[in-house]
Amino acid sequence: MTDSVTRRDFLDGFACAIVAGAAPRPLLALAGAAPYPPARTGYGGSGPRDFAVAHAVRDGKRYALDSAAVSERYDCIVVGAGIGGLAAAHYLRRARPGARILILDNHDDFGGHARRNEFNVGGRMLLGYGGSESLEGIRRRWSAVARECVASIGVDVERLERAFNANLYPGLGLSSGLFFPRETFGVDRLVTGDPVRQLPTDVPAELHRGRPPLEFLADCPIAEAQKARLIDLYTGQRDVLAGMSIAAKRRALEKTSYHDYLARYFGLDERSLAMFDGRTLDLFACKANAVSSLLAWECQYPGFQGLGLTMSREGILEGDPYIHHFPDGNATLARLFVRELIPGVAPGHTMEDVIDARFDYGRLDEAANDVRLRLASTVVALGNRGSGAEVLYVRDGTATRAAADHIVYSGYSAMLPYICADLGEAQRRAVADQVRAPLVYVNVALRSWRSWVNRGVHYVNNPAGFYSHIKLDYPVSLGDYKFSADPDGPMILHMLHCPYPDGPIRDLRSAWRAARAVAYALPFDEFETRARDELTRILGPGGFDAQRDIAAITVNRWGHGYAYDMDTLFDDANKAAAETNLSRAPLGRIHFAGTDAAWMAYAHWAIDAAQRAAREITG
Repeated sequence: MTDSVTRRDFLDGFACAIVAGAAPRPLLALAGAAPYPPARTGYGGSGPRDFAVAHAVRDGKRYALDSAAVSERYDCIVVGAGIGGLAAAHYLRRARPGARILILDNHDDFGGHARRNEFNVGGRMLLGYGGSESLEGIRRRWSAVARECVASIGVDVERLERAFNANLYPGLGLSSGLFFPRETFGVDRLVTGDPVRQLPTDVPAELHRGRPPLEFLADCPIAEAQKARLIDLYTGQRDVLAGMSIAAKRRALEKTSYHDYLARYFGLDERSLAMFDGRTLDLFACKANAVSSLLAWECQYPGFQGLGLTMSREGILEGDPYIHHFPDGNATLARLFVRELIPGVAPGHTMEDVIDARFDYGRLDEAANDVRLRLASTVVALGNRGSGAEVLYVRDGTATRAAADHIVYSGYSAMLPYICADLGEAQRRAVADQVRAPLVYVNVALRSWRSWVNRGVHYVNNPAGFYSHIKLDYPVSLGDYKFSADPDGPMILHMLHCPYPDGPIRDLRSAWRAARAVAYALPFDEFETRARDELTRILGPGGFDAQRDIAAITVNRWGHGYAYDMDTLFDDANKAAAETNLSRAPLGRIHFAGTDAAWMAYAHWAIDAAQRAAREITG
């Protein structure tokens, strides 16, 4: 990267990129004021400063809960300022308006994975999501509890739907494309009109613009013999499980990975399999060798047309349109919760005015507040004490002991065996099995997205590449925030890198543990170099120039991303159900919320778990 594109300064120990010729408004306010994390570029997500203390505990350092005198007392202490933790504080305050609550989080920003990325390009503010993405299935899949919760903090679903311009990209003639990199296929080639919909998608089926499989495959750099097999895969009506009952077919699909299904029943070679192996990374954080064929069928991947299976509902990824998205993703949910819990931290009172509201991070932890939110604070011990519970947390190298009537733990469950001596052996094993997926969400601020129009795509599947999924931002205009609908104007594009081991895996948990180490070892320059390289190879023929078009990059690295969900390929269903119930069972005055407690990586599951935990406390 050259200085004509960005220059980096180090502010408060974080790398920040400033667009050449234009300093972003929030960054200008950093001098002499509280830091403003959303405007930081470079590395975001979980960085070394966020997890250094926790990793030291994981590696053997121990803190005794009674090693310091109790210096603070609250009605409740919430560990974790993600959606689950904030929702738990919300429910507690509704039940007990005068309750004093301390929320602790090890990161420098609130929201957990619901992270906001701000950019300023040519004087225009662009917002991107650095983690939790959308309110998926809010009309059909969310519980009434979760829907009521977000409505109570100002979320208007109908207004959110009107803010989304679902016709923008199809109206420009853009489709999804599949990129074939030369390292695997011998040539760099983008093939537009992918017939497979990458679900969930904001583009309705009737606007998908997928080409007929025969026409699409004719342009793919695949051997002719394999093309015949791929045509059979896409269009054939063979029952490859003939002789089995429907129930037996479902059981077989549950225990067969999609990778093995394609190789066994359609004879795809490694090059053809590479067209599919990485497609599953965005939704499942693993390749097709760890995704069951039943899930692949429910996601409407090809190869199941002849099995005679019917879905009891629209499928796991159909139903609600995938358009319930704020400009900064679910960071708006976190901001709405915080503004409600801590009056004065930001102006406004609607979901529209919170979009461009400037949050005063210096007011998150004021002594006069009934609810205090303390960042960069890592809990290193917690337990029941007398008629209450206590935590020991480390901030700026100093350990502080705080007491409360109750604790709601909404952090990473896998840390509990290291910090909570009260856990029984069975519960300890259950929470230790909650291994999270590593994910890296990269937001690239562009000065122009004309090259995408020239190439005819708004979404690129790159299953054999470093960035498996690359897409233009969701076209949302809400309040005073207006989406850049002009292809010659600025745009954020979203790139996903999901580290994952090559070759066979023993099980998903071990695969994610190995992949996490890889993710932590990659420097920022590696993500930046790969982004420039792949974008140039994909979009270069459409006029893309990385030097000219890229304004700034934010890499949101989550070593602990998606919460673990039962995987039928590797997990026993009965054991998984028992562990799910056991891991979230209250432990004296300690209660459990968040996506780990739900064993499901969705915002509404975190809210449901928060409501349950708060109900355990308030009755």
